[in-house]
Amino acid sequence: MLLETLRCENGAVLHLPYHQARLDQSLKCIHALRQYDLKSLIHPPSAGIYRCRFLYDETEYKVEFHPYTPRVTTSLKLIYDDTIDYSLKDSNRDALNALYEQRGECDDILIVKNGLLTDTSIANVALWIEGKWFTPQTPLLAGTTRARLLDEGFLTPALLHPGDIARATKVAIFNAMVDFLEVESGIIS
Repeated sequence: MLLETLRCENGAVLHLPYHQARLDQSLKCIHALRQYDLKSLIHPPSAGIYRCRFLYDETEYKVEFHPYTPRVTTSLKLIYDDTIDYSLKDSNRDALNALYEQRGECDDILIVKNGLLTDTSIANVALWIEGKWFTPQTPLLAGTTRARLLDEGFLTPALLHPGDIARATKVAIFNAMVDFLEVESGIIS
């Protein structure tokens, strides 16, 4: 099944239009005739922060709410894989999980595909270079927070190579749950 992960705070679903747009695009990619209206289907708890998992395919859907506990990410390890494909947000994360297991002492990984930086195992990434936040032009997954930050002009897409890391003075990760978080220790090659 495909998946949307949405942040819910005190009864509100954050950035819903971006999730709806990606869900609609994903359904087109799998040639589904069915449509889902997230606004009418997601009813989060009225208090607290939750991770909503909206699982769906062309015939059915399921909504889950889990209390949100942030994952601590202070270091990233470069992992090279030219065959990984995660262009649709899928509930099957076996390939990503196998790469994640190679992180060693680091908290997460930063995947390099075909010589270009892409994403971590759970988030898009940005590098602060010469006074600007750059994000990979070719991420594994076009995240909803990435789309919003691009629309706001906060991020600039670029073809980023592992060598660009040395030029960066800051590294950040972002997704629907963490929004935008600078990685303290940076990247370990």
